[in-house]
Amino acid sequence: MTRCICMVSDFFYPNIGGVEEHIFNLSQCLMSNGNKVVVITHSYGNRKGVRYMSNGLKVYYIPIKVMYNQCVLPTYFCNIPIIRYIYIRERVDIVHSHSAFSTLAHEGLLVGNLMGLKTVFTDHSLLGFCDVSSILINILLTMALSACNHCICVSHTGKENTVLRANTKIDNVSVIPNSVDTQMFHPIPELRSKDNVTIIVLSRMVYRKGIDLVIQIIEKICPKYPEINFLIGGDGPKRVLLEELREQRGFHNRVRLLGTVEHSEVKYVLNKGHIFLNCSLTEAYCMAIVEAVSCGLLVVSTNVGGIPEVLPKDLLYLTKPEVPELIKGIESALHVVKSGQFVCPYKLNLRVKGMYDWRNIASRVEKVYDLISFKKKRTLKQTFQCYLSSGVWPFLVVVALAHLMLIILDIFVPRENIDICRNYPSETRKQIKKD
Repeated sequence: MTRCICMVSDFFYPNIGGVEEHIFNLSQCLMSNGNKVVVITHSYGNRKGVRYMSNGLKVYYIPIKVMYNQCVLPTYFCNIPIIRYIYIRERVDIVHSHSAFSTLAHEGLLVGNLMGLKTVFTDHSLLGFCDVSSILINILLTMALSACNHCICVSHTGKENTVLRANTKIDNVSVIPNSVDTQMFHPIPELRSKDNVTIIVLSRMVYRKGIDLVIQIIEKICPKYPEINFLIGGDGPKRVLLEELREQRGFHNRVRLLGTVEHSEVKYVLNKGHIFLNCSLTEAYCMAIVEAVSCGLLVVSTNVGGIPEVLPKDLLYLTKPEVPELIKGIESALHVVKSGQFVCPYKLNLRVKGMYDWRNIASRVEKVYDLISFKKKRTLKQTFQCYLSSGVWPFLVVVALAHLMLIILDIFVPRENIDICRNYPSETRKQIKKD
């Protein structure tokens, strides 16, 4: 069944992270199955407008100002005209939003629901219930999922967390994990140093990724083990702390900061290391550790959230999210590297290949699309009742104003005046000619 799917999220390339990897790889597999996929995200620096990626994946980099942590200002109104225009131009059938942290994802769901499109949301994160930021995001998620046709979580731990946070029906939530392209992330042993041991860190430089723990670990490891170097990729508000540490302690030759790493370069960065370090404080599913094992690295990771579900215990060192415990994990991995008991990288790659396959993940996501495609289209009254059921009554004012804006846009920018994009799969293109 050919359909047009629109992926919506603040997090996409050139930014790096698990959400970005997931959207890109899932889109590629869906396209290979005959679907049309477009991506909507905000602009990154000079990357604005329409860009085409591998295999013709079309990406709309909307020129919106970033507010905080790569997310746009949650206006719910300002972006409606351009999102509506893209949905109509691309003849979108399903809106698939990603990440509870993404304000653009929530806006894409709202516009999709009011336009009568089918909507799917994938939650990639775990959140608590106590701090202010978690409470606010949980309220946003409750409102978003109240009218969403289906929700996908990347782990069983994530599913339990999402059902509790968003107060949604458990039958409306499926578990479909991430995956990894083992042909892309394969071992290149010749890139590794034979004189030193390199520890790799690849993540967004934000609090929940445990960058504060990484800083403390570097302070204790570097003086104790002169043979260890750190290679760190990623960007974010916490990067300045790493730069300050390097300046104050004189670790310029020991700690190398790469900044944002292009997707095509990630495998080369991983293959320069012996140990991969993940210090996340909360994680529904960590894509980076799967990629690291696929490249033949030993992995030291915090034992939080859905991480224990990702890989067998013999493939990684799980520790508590505490500096002394993480250092013990690093020392255990260091002993394995020095003693030559290192597992063959190619065997690790084959094991990961046997556990994860993007084609299987894409087929499971398509089953979700098939499930919601047969659901009856909601009336406007039913859509409002869904948002009312969330219990956040003031949000109905936002929904009503968004609907009013769509009516005004239908008057001043009629659908028939919007050029329809013709680059569809063959079956859809034939149908367009018939129309």
